[in-house]
Amino acid sequence: MSVITTPKLPAHDVVDLGLAEAGGRRVGWAGREMPVLSALRERIAKEKPFAGLRIGACLHVTTETANLAIALRDGGASVALCASNPLSTQDDAAAALVVNEGIATFARKGEDRDTYYKHIEAVLATKPEITMDDGADVVTLLHTTRKELLPHVRGGTEETTTGVIRLRAMAMEGVLAYPIIAVNEAQTKHMFDNQYGTGQSAVDAIMRATNVLIAGKTAVVCGYGWVGRGVASRLRGMGAIVVIVEVDPLRGLEAAMDGYQVMPIADAARRGDIFVTTTGNLNVIGRAHFPTLKDGAILANAGHFNDEIEIPELEKLALSTREVRRFVQEYRLRDRTVFLLAEGRLVNHVAAEANPAAVMDMSFANQVLAIEYLLKNAKSLKPQVYAVPRELDEQIARSKLAAMGMRIDTMTEEQRVYANSWKAGT
Repeated sequence: MSVITTPKLPAHDVVDLGLAEAGGRRVGWAGREMPVLSALRERIAKEKPFAGLRIGACLHVTTETANLAIALRDGGASVALCASNPLSTQDDAAAALVVNEGIATFARKGEDRDTYYKHIEAVLATKPEITMDDGADVVTLLHTTRKELLPHVRGGTEETTTGVIRLRAMAMEGVLAYPIIAVNEAQTKHMFDNQYGTGQSAVDAIMRATNVLIAGKTAVVCGYGWVGRGVASRLRGMGAIVVIVEVDPLRGLEAAMDGYQVMPIADAARRGDIFVTTTGNLNVIGRAHFPTLKDGAILANAGHFNDEIEIPELEKLALSTREVRRFVQEYRLRDRTVFLLAEGRLVNHVAAEANPAAVMDMSFANQVLAIEYLLKNAKSLKPQVYAVPRELDEQIARSKLAAMGMRIDTMTEEQRVYANSWKAGT
């Protein structure tokens, strides 16, 4: 990787600046579906609450993220952005950020591991005061190899479940050095982004990559959290017979009550035509399961890291491998063939266009409001993981409803008194 400094352009490392015009059109298209973020952008452009603030962001570099970066820039911040996944970058969006918006961007779709971390280092070189993570890689580097930068950091936000898990582990061990708001835990994020956004985009990606008919197939969804239930719902809507794999008895029971078959992965491995992992955990489908898969089984991952499918073991078992379609790798085993999508990485980001802008609208509105909250309350916040305050969550939900042309009721004073009283009875 070579970071480029061009006169009148910020430092950057992108595939092709010539993609900026096309990228700008797509960024604008996404912006039309992000009315809540657009309204926030208009307000903070006037108020400049982030004036002089250095923000270091490690997020999926997409057209939706571009709209977030532009809003933060308009709010007065100096933004440096890199990718949170080597395969999730939309190269035209990255080019548009550099050329059209003057935002330092370090992201190339398909970058190798070394380049991925060099891009994070390029963001850290700006000495960020606020970190924005999607998977906690920036936070991890700050607390391991770049501790000298910690005094500059005032707070951070985290966008995804896997990152929140890592951060809470750091807080439990007492090593987390600054407060971080778990944007992922906002109701307007995980209920909608994870369930409706990833649910739709993951299935979209499977169909784009393979062009297989979903109807009539047995689809196995590993994990019944917000992402899993969204994926399962859409697969069922496409006509699949859906099986759920869980380790949590309550979620397993919920899946059963929702009408799905529930069984261990050892049993599901023999039945599935399509597998989607959504757990955020390690080796959910592994060496013990590969020899029992059906011939032609398709494996996809919708969790953050490419650890949910035990790819090194699949490679050991394979007699040969080849790419048969874009983002589809064929593994020929002794007596069957298995297909892995998107190298086991986030299938919706790699093989499709990630979550629709309409749901990222709420997620990224949460990011803006969370940073405002951090700045206003920095002195009283301890180095731990915080939830998005409910009043901010409700503010975003109201704004989204209004943008959709919908309204809700307000309780009367009598109803408020009743709802907060213990004296009324039978």
